[in-house]
Amino acid sequence: MTDTCSSRRGFLKALAMGAVGAPILGRAQALEAALTSSLDGLSFRADSVSAVRRLRDQYLLSPDLIYLNHASIGTVPRPVVDAHIGYLELCETHPSLYVWGDVWRVLAEGVRAQAAALLKCEADDLAITHNTTEGFNVLAHGLPLSAGDEVLFSSINHAGAAVAWDTLAERRGFTVRRFPFPVERGAELTQEELVALHVQAVRPETRVLVIPHVDNMIGLRHPVREIAAAVRDRGVEYVFVDGAQSVGMIPVDIGSAGVDAYAMSPHKWVQSPKGLGLLYVSEALRSQLPRMWHKTAESRMDGTARDYEDYSTRAWPAVVALGDALAFQAALGAAEKDRRYRALWRRVRDRVDSEASLAWRSPVTWSLSSVIMAVEVVGRPAPELGPELLETEGVVVRSFGGGLNSLRVSPNLMTSEEELDRFLDALAARGA
Repeated sequence: MTDTCSSRRGFLKALAMGAVGAPILGRAQALEAALTSSLDGLSFRADSVSAVRRLRDQYLLSPDLIYLNHASIGTVPRPVVDAHIGYLELCETHPSLYVWGDVWRVLAEGVRAQAAALLKCEADDLAITHNTTEGFNVLAHGLPLSAGDEVLFSSINHAGAAVAWDTLAERRGFTVRRFPFPVERGAELTQEELVALHVQAVRPETRVLVIPHVDNMIGLRHPVREIAAAVRDRGVEYVFVDGAQSVGMIPVDIGSAGVDAYAMSPHKWVQSPKGLGLLYVSEALRSQLPRMWHKTAESRMDGTARDYEDYSTRAWPAVVALGDALAFQAALGAAEKDRRYRALWRRVRDRVDSEASLAWRSPVTWSLSSVIMAVEVVGRPAPELGPELLETEGVVVRSFGGGLNSLRVSPNLMTSEEELDRFLDALAARGA
């Protein structure tokens, strides 16, 4: 168990003892023991069938499903679910203390420190929000843009990062432009081409560029640092990143990325309780970006990213359980996670390459890839296949039509090779 996790449990026990006595202390001790046992027993190894099976047993997923839609919404491991329930029960034993006191705020600072360590940034740069979309709303509502300014996206960006800008553009007078991204050429693109696509789209009026770290259609891993440096040379002032699909799945180093803001949804790959987000805002940007929420007097704000989470009442048990989700992921080991995700990606890619009825639509090198993969069944409309696979095979994927015409496949660490093979067999049988 991590030092942060241990100190959080120790604080919770001390708090419970001092606040209302032995019954609550007992709950806190039980939570600590259960989580410690779960983390110590993981012993995850990417190449071990038994370790993957043990990990699968930590989840509540229905055995009737082959769940390959983690890019839409993740599933929370049982130890985190149990911890979250325990915090909810603890909160209800003394609501005014556990909602309005400083109890959860102190614990939340430990969670913030855990997240900052994972993201390689300072804790003062992180707000604990509700999701990626909220992060982009904070940016769109607060950034001082006006007539003549442009916000630039590619067509591969997710709507959650874009709609706030679209909505505010007419009122404020700035413009939003999307340049066409050749998503159908995802398997051919190189890092140099990706950088060039973004640089060539920049115009003199472009002040803001928004890019996904990993897109949600073909799982393309954008070279964020290289794109940010190149567009700044062309005069772009702000670079914002949609990290909904990256955090918890691939390494993230915000500190060296050269970006101004990075919004995230840990309910996907960190597998936290739903309704939680993270928002990185650089120190330089904070001086220009006012709050969107206002509960506390301006004179009491401290100039850190905490200013962007001035919500008053909030779901503190979920926030603290985010710390348990981060601890669970850390216990699996970053290197073993990467090995497992790479092995899953390779298994799907190799099988697709071997089937004439299937076509691979994602990048072909791991450095530009993720475990979000686009697979076309030749001759079959993907929007029809998705519901059919769920009804007949119990497979959950997402479909994209149009020129991409692909099923988005997004397994997780606990997805077995047997599940992937059953899914791919079903796809191959449906091909032309």
